[in-house]
Amino acid sequence: MLLSHARTLCDARSALAVLADRAISSDASSAYEQVLITLDVIHGDEAPAIDTYGLPEEHDRLLAIASTALERLKSHGVDDLHVELLLAMLDDATELDVI
Repeated sequence: MLLSHARTLCDARSALAVLADRAISSDASSAYEQVLITLDVIHGDEAPAIDTYGLPEEHDRLLAIASTALERLKSHGVDDLHVELLLAMLDDATELDVI
């Protein structure tokens, strides 16, 4: 895995972890965690550590970071269908996380 791929993966994993941690319900938290687990499975559990330092507090900004990072994985050879599945799962998790 190239450094740029690892950084993109770290960004996605970190934003997903914070979203799961700050979710308003256990269902939403579990849904974000499922996206994270699926992302790790796609990468064969070879993933960089989560780094939450410097991530924004705002839900919308975290969601944008996660979505953008997931989209960028396509340029690192991750199958388009896998990325679309992850994005759909993220949308489902977000729907559970609204007040």
